[in-house]
Amino acid sequence: MRNASIPGAHGRVRPLTLLGDPVLHAPCQQVTDFGPELATLVEDLFATMYAAQGVGLAANQVGESLRVFVYDCPDDEDVRHLGHVVNPRLVETDGVVIRGPEGCLSLPGLEAGTERYDHAVVEGFTVTGEPVTIHGTGFFARCLQHECDHLEGRVYADRVSGWRHRRLMRQVTRASWRRSVLPT
Repeated sequence: MRNASIPGAHGRVRPLTLLGDPVLHAPCQQVTDFGPELATLVEDLFATMYAAQGVGLAANQVGESLRVFVYDCPDDEDVRHLGHVVNPRLVETDGVVIRGPEGCLSLPGLEAGTERYDHAVVEGFTVTGEPVTIHGTGFFARCLQHECDHLEGRVYADRVSGWRHRRLMRQVTRASWRRSVLPT
């Protein structure tokens, strides 16, 4: 039995939406109801993220077009950051721009060198409506920017250009999961 104090312990693992699904490519809607359905969604997001061995997961990655994401992600000093944000706004990105390997649960098994700032600040709310501000550096800053992009209808592949983008798209067309989502 899962421990009730662990995020996602009462959640159910939902199917992941994959690249090409329209819900991944449209901006998500603001959350207006901070009730039990939102709490269930956050639990399900944690359960799904852990089952898929990810470090972050946005609601549209499980087919819900709502501005919510969860994370359990280390920074570059291996400090663990665990939480969720409802109606997040990326209010600051600065520092050095670093091109680093980036993957996504909606493009399973693939990654590409993607440029991100090494510092990010996100403001939003908890599942109970309390204001929250999250500061991220290094890998955690990358995670925050990545999840905020999802809620705007973007995936990391949209930030990759040139030969890196061409190579990634070739890998997408060959991926076994891609064949399952292409129209027949």
